Amino acid sequence: QVQMVESGGGLVQAGGSLRLSCTASGLKFDDYRMGWFREAPGKEREGVACISWSGRGTSYADSVKGRFTISRDNAKRTLYLEMNSLKPNDTAMYYCAADRFYYGLGSNEYKYWGQGTQVTVSS
Repeated sequence: QVQMVESGGGLVQAGGSLRLSCTASGLKFDDYRMGWFREAPGKEREGVACISWSGRGTSYADSVKGRFTISRDNAKRTLYLEMNSLKPNDTAMYYCAADRFYYGLGSNEYKYWGQGTQVTVSS
């Protein structure tokens, strides 16, 4: 009964900031690599950022590098995505994902997924 639940999405103006959270249950959280993905209308799912089990290793898509920060709090079983300087093309459904062994931005490689949280950035 692995469950991943995202929160923190909403409507924000361009240039604003938003912090997404993902809480997990049913798994040993600190044994899993985690990632954030997004899917916009008409586009395939894109890997945004990923993080190692310790939080020391991170990777970002070029489109968000320098603006987004992924982090995790293993004690709270929570994954975060801090999004700054948001742009209208950041608008998408954002998903968190977890995998025991895979590390990277491949959208087809993660075993567990949340249901998503909508982020809408207005001009």
